[in-house]
Amino acid sequence: MSAKNLGQLYLALAMLLVGSTVVASKIAAGTLPPFTATALRFALALPCFTVLMRRAGARLPRPGARDAVLLLLQGLAGTAGYTALLMAGLRTTSAADAGVVLGTLPVVAAGVAVLVLRERPRPALLATIALAAAGLFVLNRPQADGPTGSATGNALVFGAVLCEALFILLDRRLRVRVPPLALSTLMCAIGLAAALPGAIAEAAWRAPVAPGALLAVAWYALLPTVGGFLLWYAGTARVAGTEAALFTALAPVAALLLAAVCLDEPVGARQLAGIGFVLAAVGMLALLPAGRSRAADAKAG
Repeated sequence: MSAKNLGQLYLALAMLLVGSTVVASKIAAGTLPPFTATALRFALALPCFTVLMRRAGARLPRPGARDAVLLLLQGLAGTAGYTALLMAGLRTTSAADAGVVLGTLPVVAAGVAVLVLRERPRPALLATIALAAAGLFVLNRPQADGPTGSATGNALVFGAVLCEALFILLDRRLRVRVPPLALSTLMCAIGLAAALPGAIAEAAWRAPVAPGALLAVAWYALLPTVGGFLLWYAGTARVAGTEAALFTALAPVAALLLAAVCLDEPVGARQLAGIGFVLAAVGMLALLPAGRSRAADAKAG
């Protein structure tokens, strides 16, 4: 197997793990409050990243005041905010619907870049945003002949997407580039610190917690978060960035399939139409000249 094909395999496996986070979050959200699940995720992942940093001889960055504020905002948005909103949304919406909403990340990141970074919106970019919006409209449109997801739950999941988009964009504003392993470790630490007060307030220990919920959080922490990180960056080291960005489209497809297989959720015309619009938008975004998808820079999971 060539280095490029091996890289593509790593990227595909990473996105399969990312897709599985929707199923894991759905299971965990059944009996675990969102901040408790978020704190547990990072409490399990942080020691793993610490060990990896020691073995690699890496060190945490010593940023200036401006970069320190940006890193803090990154951690609050991309770790604590993302996971808590995803968990909260999945308490009322289906994993299949959440997978479709999460698939809008590359397009949402590009759209937010226009507003936050004041990038010039090209007509083709506006077309991708329109396609993604059409997918969300189809997803949330009530259907008389089948079950629909919760509009509130889908809105919370979309809030998680916005948090992740901010994470990606804030990373681009750093004056000093932080190595991926150090960044992931730092984000885990910030996410854990941010989620702990909410977890204490939720007092989840007072109510019974299903063992499956704890196993789901452990899966999320160790495989998509830590394993996904290793696979994603091993893959991006072997293929071009624009090609790697295309693999992010596999995550919502994996989420949709895993929701059907693992949770026995119905996948109907509504979800298929929604994911069709979303994937068309992601594909168009990837073809834009000099338009690398911001999701290629995102953390796995």
